[in-house]
Amino acid sequence: MYKDNKILVVIPARGGSKGIPRKNIRLLGGKPLIAHTIEMGKASEYVDDVLVTTDDNEIKFIAEKFGAETVKRDGKLAEDSIPLDPVIHDATIQKEKKENKKYDVVITVQPTSPLLKTKTLDLAIETLLNPNDDKELYDTIISVVDDRHLSWGYDEENKKYFPLYKERVNRQYLPKAYKETGSIFATKREFVKENSRLGNNIGLVEISKQESIDIDNYEDWWVAERILKKKKILIKADASHEIGTGHIYRALSIASKLVNHEVVFLLDEAQPLGIEIVNNNNYPYITHNSNKGKGKEADDEAKEELIEKIVEYDPDIIINDILNTNSKYTKSLRDKGFFVVNFEDVGGGVKYAHMVFDALYEHKIPLKNLYSGHKYYILKDEFYYQSFKEIKEDVDKVLLTFGGTDPNNLTEKVLETILESDYKNKIEIILGLGYGNKKEIQDKYKDNERIEIYENVKNMSEHMHDADLIFTSAGRTMYEIASLGVPCICLCQNERELSHIFGNVENGFINLGLGSEVSKEEIKETFESTINDYQLRQEMNKRMSEVDLKHGFDNIKRLIKQSYKEWKEEMKKMEK
Repeated sequence: MYKDNKILVVIPARGGSKGIPRKNIRLLGGKPLIAHTIEMGKASEYVDDVLVTTDDNEIKFIAEKFGAETVKRDGKLAEDSIPLDPVIHDATIQKEKKENKKYDVVITVQPTSPLLKTKTLDLAIETLLNPNDDKELYDTIISVVDDRHLSWGYDEENKKYFPLYKERVNRQYLPKAYKETGSIFATKREFVKENSRLGNNIGLVEISKQESIDIDNYEDWWVAERILKKKKILIKADASHEIGTGHIYRALSIASKLVNHEVVFLLDEAQPLGIEIVNNNNYPYITHNSNKGKGKEADDEAKEELIEKIVEYDPDIIINDILNTNSKYTKSLRDKGFFVVNFEDVGGGVKYAHMVFDALYEHKIPLKNLYSGHKYYILKDEFYYQSFKEIKEDVDKVLLTFGGTDPNNLTEKVLETILESDYKNKIEIILGLGYGNKKEIQDKYKDNERIEIYENVKNMSEHMHDADLIFTSAGRTMYEIASLGVPCICLCQNERELSHIFGNVENGFINLGLGSEVSKEEIKETFESTINDYQLRQEMNKRMSEVDLKHGFDNIKRLIKQSYKEWKEEMKKMEK
């Protein structure tokens, strides 16, 4: 009941559907199609009764199983040619006679609209029973969807097409045009008649494209099935000059593969580099602020805000790519009923996450929820369609790429070393977004025709594939290089990268250890011996070819899907 108005929802469901035989009782997302609208209607605090009118005993049985009342529809009212007006009128009359009461509002909801949300139904009721902007009350509310397009008509007499618009503009600038969805038809009781349900003053409620889906054929069914399986996924990651950009780029790689789900990033306002990168890639994001000042009180306030942002978005799955998760933070998420997946985590939160994937680190302590090794590395999309490198006898181009920030400026250290060597061919440098000495290095080498400097490139795989030898740090870039088979010399940025055991000779890499401690003499010697040894480079290429890096996301997806399913089943048991 809403504002003392008794409200009846009527769901018309006949057994003789043609496009999809028996569609009203076929399973969609694990439950009969009609069950979705029944549960949606019953979830409304405004709705007094949900009634199914049907000519089919099996539909009647299933509707009642899911909590709806039913009335028998006469066979004549179930024929293909019969409109809904007499059907809804008949159902309302039967229900009122049976209960000996009168309804104030009758709402038709189609069983073929399984994606309709309760809050949308409630909005229709509120719109119907509250004064509009003109301080008038509507008699009828119909659900519609935005249908603005550059449309054309056809003149039968002159046999010509003609535009239904004044000027060609982008869709959003066209005059508003709406199409009825059939999902909701709410009307005051006095207008429910045998030949009409329309009142005099009609209002519209615009609903989303998703909710407007009306299942009429198998293509509609497939779309609805995919949408029902869609999950809300929140990715917590950041980028800065201190932590680098690897976390945010892996998060973007994950997001790019979650095309069937709703993905949003949660970013720290105190680390604007991450916001810039995500914004440049056009992904939606929300923000929190870790910079609340100094002291325990400020720190607690920042953590509380972070949790509040997550609770407010209410995701199905939370992905943390933040390296050192706090045990209190991860446990709090789990206790609040979220499924938590952490990437590259060496913090205390590992034991509280449902799953942890770590391609870089081989953890010493075996945990049931931990999966480590290269088979869980997620390549950027562009590396999937790049061909594998064919090694040439001569080295014509050397590439230097030391990540998003290169805090130790290994770029210039290696560049100076190469320039002092016997190598006289091309040198290509790719600087990350967070590299701190861009102008200096660009000015310093702008007149050297051998050197090409790029920044923030969008086709990294192309640059890597064109190189004959690559210098890089021992981070995620190693995996990308291995997927292409380009001989590579690694210099670690820090002690942490020393534990990235993938960058070793077994997988085709030459790893010189901590870059800040490696002498230029050692770099020069290794470089010259590598470019002069064709067979060595061939062997490095061969070893890289033996590492499967194209199925990392598939491996992760399979494990998460199974674990999430088991977790949901456990949660349901606990609720019972």
